[in-house]
Amino acid sequence: MPLLPPPHPARSSPPPHPARRIALFATVVCVLALVAAGVSFAKGSFLGVVWILLAGLSSNMAWLYVRKAKAERAAAAGE
Repeated sequence: MPLLPPPHPARSSPPPHPARRIALFATVVCVLALVAAGVSFAKGSFLGVVWILLAGLSSNMAWLYVRKAKAERAAAAGE
């Protein structure tokens, strides 16, 4: 009977929580929206206002999901 290799050891850290992943994506969207706003304003277009609004929205989403992930992590540690 052939010997099977030992199973892979468990990960040392758990996979990222969905709230942390969403916060990261929202931060990336915020940075890209700010760059797009700068390019729009540099070209003389007022479409940059829309990009600024999108940056504000994604910034708030990132902050919300970071706080949510911290609260869930604290709740899990307290149990």
